[in-house]
Amino acid sequence: MAYVDSFVLPVPKKNLDAYRKMARKAGKVWMKHGALQYVECVADDLQPGKRTSFPQAVKLRADEVVVFSYAVYKSRKHRDQVMGKVMKDPLMANMEMKDVPFDGKRMFWGGFKPILSL
Repeated sequence: MAYVDSFVLPVPKKNLDAYRKMARKAGKVWMKHGALQYVECVADDLQPGKRTSFPQAVKLRADEVVVFSYAVYKSRKHRDQVMGKVMKDPLMANMEMKDVPFDGKRMFWGGFKPILSL
């Protein structure tokens, strides 16, 4: 069964086009190094929760939107191999967090092992 990495981050609405451009380049790097799929999604229907929610998790500001991204791999082992190559790719290795169009301090991510796929 596959393995999935997911990323959630706040992007200022004014930076969404710049983020999309950066994400397109990043997605090509992931795919070049073996990811099976790379998807970037912008929030369309989110509500703040009473205890937690996507907006609360990233401390969303009024001028921002939540982005949810994921990459799919054959397995965790495959993900580890792909990520090793991705992090060494010149595009990613030379990326400075101060230059990205989002607040990386409020981004969160994780790897997931699917338990059901229909």
